[in-house]
Amino acid sequence: EVGTLTPQPQAGNPPPRLFRLPRDRALVNRMGFNNGGVHAAAERLRRRTSRIVVGGNIGKNKDTPNERAVDDYLTCFRALFDVVDYFVVNVSSPNTPGLRALQDREPLAALLQALQEDNAARPKPKPILLKIAPDLEPAQLDDVVAIVQQVGIAGIVATNTTIARDGLRSDPAAIAAAGAGGLSGAPLRARSTEVVRHLHRATRGRIPIIASGGVFDAAGAREKFAAGAALVQVWTGFVYEGPGIVRAICRDLAASGGGAGPVRAGD
Repeated sequence: EVGTLTPQPQAGNPPPRLFRLPRDRALVNRMGFNNGGVHAAAERLRRRTSRIVVGGNIGKNKDTPNERAVDDYLTCFRALFDVVDYFVVNVSSPNTPGLRALQDREPLAALLQALQEDNAARPKPKPILLKIAPDLEPAQLDDVVAIVQQVGIAGIVATNTTIARDGLRSDPAAIAAAGAGGLSGAPLRARSTEVVRHLHRATRGRIPIIASGGVFDAAGAREKFAAGAALVQVWTGFVYEGPGIVRAICRDLAASGGGAGPVRAGD
């Protein structure tokens, strides 16, 4: 999964913008959608020879007001359509000012409807998934489910990083030095699983959920599958454990004889 990509190139937030909290097996990032623009990414993807499944994670530029956010997402969707296999709509990063407001019921419905209409008009539509924050309240999660079902997109990614800092064991000075941004890794595990479970129950298992948050091993992946996930994504675990994490998780799941679905490295 590549991204998050935006229509125009942007530098992202000033570095340093990625911090490890090793005692918590966590990361804090405030990258700010740093990328060379969706058209440059599409050109690189067009030249790839691998047949591995690739997703396009799309967002809006920092200086685009929310009132025009739909245009940015459509630009990215159209630029990537022929070179990716699925899409993730990122409205949940805490590192672009105002972005999370797009998770509110009316703007979210308008955004997903516009994307799905463009998608449905094509001969072979692509799966579109919505990536949500772990900080949403139950009523907000229910709104998300209602919109996803109404619009008919393919699934939900649960979850993005959190703005919470509860229960961390790291030195408070290290946490303060990391500053603002999204927290990911082991401290997010329980909350992301809770969100997956809520979504699975609310949708009666009819909408695929990609679980992300605190997966470092087979036990973490198995927990997500038990909560109702169809797929599991790793990011912070990939940083701490290295690229062998996917093979190790799949091997251990297979050896234990169940609870396994596909596991992949995220964006």
